[in-house]
Amino acid sequence: MPRALITGITGQDGLYLSELLLSKGYEVWGLIRGQNNPKLDLVRRTVPDVRLVTGDLTDLSSLLRALDAARPEEVYNLGAISYVAYSWENATLTSEVTGKGVLNMLEAVRLHAGDDPGAVRFYQASSSEMFGKVQEVPQRESTLLWPRSPYGVAKVFGHYMTINYRESYGLHASSGILFNHESPRRGPEFVTRKVSQAVARIKLGLQDSLTLGNLDARRDWGFAGDYVDAMWRMLQQPEADDYVVATGRTHSIRDLLDAAFGCVGVEDWSGYVAQDPRFMRPAEVDLLIGDPSKARDVLGWEPRVDFERLVAMMVENDLDEQAELAGMRR
Repeated sequence: MPRALITGITGQDGLYLSELLLSKGYEVWGLIRGQNNPKLDLVRRTVPDVRLVTGDLTDLSSLLRALDAARPEEVYNLGAISYVAYSWENATLTSEVTGKGVLNMLEAVRLHAGDDPGAVRFYQASSSEMFGKVQEVPQRESTLLWPRSPYGVAKVFGHYMTINYRESYGLHASSGILFNHESPRRGPEFVTRKVSQAVARIKLGLQDSLTLGNLDARRDWGFAGDYVDAMWRMLQQPEADDYVVATGRTHSIRDLLDAAFGCVGVEDWSGYVAQDPRFMRPAEVDLLIGDPSKARDVLGWEPRVDFERLVAMMVENDLDEQAELAGMRR
């Protein structure tokens, strides 16, 4: 039975990846920060077969203890402070967790592996936010990185550190440069879930309007459940490498609103949506669209859920969830 350790087990990617690995017969361990983690019950309820171990990406000794307990052949480093807007509010903490946390995890894996650096295969969750002020359209593995947020800068550090450990120590360390990927499990602070949740509440009469920032920013959105399959495929390759994981298609926030409100029969959403400068980024990333040809050609990976189906999935989930919370029957 193969064994895997996942950091960031409480996030959408961690949950979907856990389900995937369990279905493949893995023994899955999840790193939990703090015994009173508010998402602990969510993990136990969603993936009860996952074994949990406490640890913190900012504490190397705790990561070594977690590796000693789990004894994994594969480590998936998904843990990060991943909300971009928050990274401007606390750049130091974001850098410590999202950036230096990768270094701590790499070093822990190196020390744990000892004389056989390839004994533990490592996956780093890199991000399309690293491209920031994009220098090439579409963005591919060789595109110059120009991050425009503390989060993006921290991700660049972790990305290059992963490459450095691969080249310096012979670790089987791969990075997945994942473009925006969403699901019904996405946190409500992210724009896609903010929209799907608000649309559901407006349809149910629980909310009157929705306030957003820039409606013209364009993103390459896919389904998180598809993207975790690409992560697993990377660690099955004989050689470690870096891969862009994306759909190759881009949509604006306006397109997102069209699709989400369309799910509840609203064609003109302009009366429901307001803009507020408070939700604008200090340095905007205007356009992200990835070229996933390398992942397709080398990994045999392709996205299965398209943009419209993804949005419908999220709205339908939030209609059920919000109706239940309000004690309503649909």
